[in-house]
Amino acid sequence: MKIVIVGIGYVGLANAILFSKNNENEVVLLDIDENKIQSINNHKSPIKDKLIEKFFVQNISKLHATSNIKEAYFNADFAVIATPTDYDEQLNFFDTRSIENVLKDIKNINSKINVIIKSTVPIGYTKTIKQKFNMSNIVFSPEFLREGSALYDSLYPSRIIIGDKSVLGKTIGDLFLKNIEKKNVDIFYMDSDEAESVKLFSNTYLAMRVGFFNEVDSYARKHNLNSADIIKGISADDRIGKYYNNPSFGYGGYCLPKDTKQLLANFYNIPNSLIKAIVETNEIRKKFITQLILEKKPNILGIYRLIMKQNS
Repeated sequence: MKIVIVGIGYVGLANAILFSKNNENEVVLLDIDENKIQSINNHKSPIKDKLIEKFFVQNISKLHATSNIKEAYFNADFAVIATPTDYDEQLNFFDTRSIENVLKDIKNINSKINVIIKSTVPIGYTKTIKQKFNMSNIVFSPEFLREGSALYDSLYPSRIIIGDKSVLGKTIGDLFLKNIEKKNVDIFYMDSDEAESVKLFSNTYLAMRVGFFNEVDSYARKHNLNSADIIKGISADDRIGKYYNNPSFGYGGYCLPKDTKQLLANFYNIPNSLIKAIVETNEIRKKFITQLILEKKPNILGIYRLIMKQNS
């Protein structure tokens, strides 16, 4: 079976290794970045991820990279789209042109390929794009990978979401189940709109937790309270849990800022206050911390760590 992975980022590379571990699969990574292509073909990871780097030390004979679209799509059975969909502040929506460019190439070169979209998209996008390209063989299946542990999360997923209830959806579900390491993982088949909702609402919930505990910390600071003790006491409740509860400047990275804004855009004609507040509280927190620093009137300001999380 030949599987093409379009996009050499965390998502694309993790999925490529996931499928290449099975000797029955031929996996081709397709990208426009020649440096990444050369790195992969020399069995070196182009991104920082301990598990991914470990796999590249081994000889992965079934995995290679190219920028040649005809070579990549020739006789391919599946294409996994993992291209970036940045949030466009002017459009107030995800920029999905990278996905559409891939679909144009697939339709022109090998329209029989079954397409799996892993890139995050607006709610309703998959149905729209299937009609636009007159292609029924497109399925959205969201990823839930963490930066720094992308391959682990691919091998041992918390759940698998397939945005298709047809035979094709079942085929794609079986494809993932056959290649992951985790046993007895929950798999859910649903309409594409619902799968897209799962992705955006999941990330927005995580952003909400970050915002909540940041506001706990803001309150504690203004009243000279120990926020660490308060948060420990709150988080000891099993219904609340001890995750995503560390006060910070706000949620950052690639996914949470853009996904929360996209979900808010999807709510444009629906009454809401919580989703809007999640986006706003992140900006409020950054201003609050900045003001605390400025009030100290420092002569020299040091910045410790510039990335969202360790090993990302």
